[in-house]
Amino acid sequence: MSGAVLCIGEMLLRLSGSGDGRLFDTPAVRAHFGGAEANVAIALAQLGLDGRFVSRLPNGPLGDAAIDHLRRHGVATTGMVRAPGRLGLYFLSPGAGVRASSIVYDRTGSTFVEAAAEDFDWPRLLHGVRWLHLSGITPALGPTSAQLGLTAAFAAKAQGVSLSFDGNYRATLWDKWEGDPRAILTDYVALADLFIGSHRDIGLLLGRDFSGSGPKRRREAALALFDAFPRLGHIASTARTTLDANHYRLSARVDGRESFHQTDEVALNAVTDRIGTGDAFAAGVLAALHQGAEEAAEQGLALACLKHFTAGDASVSRPSDVAAFRQGRFDVQR
Repeated sequence: MSGAVLCIGEMLLRLSGSGDGRLFDTPAVRAHFGGAEANVAIALAQLGLDGRFVSRLPNGPLGDAAIDHLRRHGVATTGMVRAPGRLGLYFLSPGAGVRASSIVYDRTGSTFVEAAAEDFDWPRLLHGVRWLHLSGITPALGPTSAQLGLTAAFAAKAQGVSLSFDGNYRATLWDKWEGDPRAILTDYVALADLFIGSHRDIGLLLGRDFSGSGPKRRREAALALFDAFPRLGHIASTARTTLDANHYRLSARVDGRESFHQTDEVALNAVTDRIGTGDAFAAGVLAALHQGAEEAAEQGLALACLKHFTAGDASVSRPSDVAAFRQGRFDVQR
């Protein structure tokens, strides 16, 4: 894919229990940097693409370490804004067996949440960019963040940059303020060329219910979204069957206006880390969409599956890892 992918959003520090232990019930706590949009940028860079990430990070060692984390994984950070303040946090208690994972956010008043659209030089940031990637997490943070993301989207369209938007609905974030998620997210999707989300996300946008059972019903939801948003060219989604906190079945699909491709289902057993798998999927789709719906769905699925067995928020799979997965080479590579 020619051109860069610019990802914009909040970067967080993730604190989690060790192994399968709940947070603070174990003697050790693990720390990872994360954040949906940063995860996408890292995954793209690991595939050899020009992945860029922009946020507003605090001055001081935490902000420095966050930038080091991005650069270590090949992500360009030249447009990063720094300011006094704090880094957002989230706390993860990993699931085990029939006990589900749980997440608690602590991001109120972070440097990114306090950021305004005017803090960023949009024409400079978007120079040489092919895709802008945003997610529904940014508008869920509050009215200022919602306007920031929408300003970035309008700036991208003004410069002929394609927009990828991942619905990433987070009820716990929206519930903290009096925003209208349907109205606000509609403004974003109206500008998008690629929407990443399930039939449930589509139902939220259109104010109606869609059953996710079977390709025909999922196609019905996709066609309804295409009818409502004339600019939209593709919809990417996954279907997950949860057997317990460590065992899943996953498939993926990419819908175009005239056709779609749905992958076979893959069994995922003894999962290492469920967090960030949707971001890995988004990166795989973005990396391969220029090759068509089938390749985008298959590569997105490959990255999502591999991320289940990588600790931390981000996918660090290389093209050779994706090739081995798709060829069924699961034994030791010597």
